[in-house]
Amino acid sequence: MAQARTDYTKVAAPRALGGMVVTPHRIDLFKYLMICMVVFTIVSVFHVWSRFKLVDLNLQMSDISRQLSEAGQEHKRLKLEAASLKAPARIEAIAKNELGMALPTEQQVIHVK
Repeated sequence: MAQARTDYTKVAAPRALGGMVVTPHRIDLFKYLMICMVVFTIVSVFHVWSRFKLVDLNLQMSDISRQLSEAGQEHKRLKLEAASLKAPARIEAIAKNELGMALPTEQQVIHVK
């Protein structure tokens, strides 16, 4: 048999077990990914917070709208009550019956010039 000659000059040197070689390119990529994750987290938290505030403000708006409509109804009721209390017939009846007042006679009227 012929002896084969082996050329070991092109064989890669073995790496040490458990140790990874970290190149500067990998460190830059890691920093970039961490910055992206932090920015993404901040944007996500802001988005959730803004949605929460939007729902909260909508609830407040509906509550205030309900209070406004109740106040409008109360205002209409009070205007109607004030109009009924200002009626001249009612005032005259109270003056005659409860206060004992009467219309003035001719002798009680004095004309001022």
